[in-house]
Amino acid sequence: MSTSTLSEVAAESSALEAAASAAPWLLVVWDDPINTMEYVEYVFQSYFNYPQKRARALMLQVHRSGQAVVSEGSREKAETDLMAMHSYGLQATVRQGGHE
Repeated sequence: MSTSTLSEVAAESSALEAAASAAPWLLVVWDDPINTMEYVEYVFQSYFNYPQKRARALMLQVHRSGQAVVSEGSREKAETDLMAMHSYGLQATVRQGGHE
């Protein structure tokens, strides 16, 4: 590889790393056989302060699709929200946005 090619690869790698670190962290709530739809809607309203319409839409997405991204932000915020969802008895995970 030529020096210019190595420089281009290094620059591209740095750009990808910067984009990844800038991507928000996502809190994903998963469907489960234990919690009722009403309870999940209640959790979204009470913890996230979502209006009933948004809480219901997210709950239905969890129910129909098996999962929904319910919040995004810094890693710290996502981890705090994750602990809260677990304390409510909901199954949830955290992942960085843009990574499937």
